[in-house]
Amino acid sequence: MIIDFHTHMKLTKKVAFSLEYFRKSIEEAKESGLTALTLTEHFNTYRFGDMYDALDQEYAYHGDCYDVDGFKVFTGMEIDVKEGGHILFVGNRQAIRDIRRQLDGHETEDRFIGLETLFRIGEPYDLLKTGAHPFRESNPLHHVAAELLMQFDCFDLNGKDMYKYGVDTMREQVLKFGSQLGVPVVGGSDTHHPMQFGCVVNHLDEACTTVAELKRSVQQGRYRIDISPCLATKVKAANTIKKMLKANLEPGAVVS
Repeated sequence: MIIDFHTHMKLTKKVAFSLEYFRKSIEEAKESGLTALTLTEHFNTYRFGDMYDALDQEYAYHGDCYDVDGFKVFTGMEIDVKEGGHILFVGNRQAIRDIRRQLDGHETEDRFIGLETLFRIGEPYDLLKTGAHPFRESNPLHHVAAELLMQFDCFDLNGKDMYKYGVDTMREQVLKFGSQLGVPVVGGSDTHHPMQFGCVVNHLDEACTTVAELKRSVQQGRYRIDISPCLATKVKAANTIKKMLKANLEPGAVVS
C-alpha cells in the first residue's frame, strides 16, 4: 500500500465540497502512484458533514475506508487546538462524525479546544492520532508538554513544510523530535490541490483496510517514507494555482 497520511479534498475551507473535484483529486493521486490516503479535511471547513454525506451516497465503505474504484480513502479530519497546533484524527466514519459533533462551538480561534480535552474525547474510539507539522512556525506542536506529545501515534513529515523550510532541515528536525519522544513519523503531503499529491508518500508492507491495521503498521515500523525529487515543483505549482483560484472564490462556491 502506498498512502498519504495528510490530505484535503477542498481547495479552501470556505468552498463547498465537490464530488467532481474529489474525483479529479483521486485520479491525480493514482497517477502519482498512491493506492490510498487519509482524508483529513479541516473540522471547521464550510459544511463539514456534506463531504461525508456525499461520499456515503457515492461509494461503498469497507472497514474504515471508502472504496473509490479500488482506491482506499480512510476517513478523518484535521482539528485546531488552543495550544496552536493541528491534530489529525483518522478513524471509522461514525467515530469521525461523533467527534465532530462534540467540537460544535469550538470552530474559531478564541474557542479552540485544548489538546488534553481533545484526547479525552477521542479515548472511546480507535483512532490514528497524528501531530501535524510540529515545527510549522504558524501552527507548532513542539512546545507542548512531553506527556501530551507522547500520546500521539505519529508525527507528520509535512510536504508543505519541507518545501518552505527545506527537505533536509525539516526531515532532520521531525525525525529527531519523534525519536526523542518515542513516536513514529509518517509523511503527509498536506495537499489542497491535486498537483501536490506524490510529493511525499509512505510505502506500507501491509494492504490495510482498518485504522487498527494502519496503526499497527506504523507502530511496528513496517513502512518507509519516500520524498519525491519533484517535491518543490509539486508544492510550488499547487500553491500558485490555489492562490489564483482562491482570490476569486465566494463562500460556499463549488470548485470543480
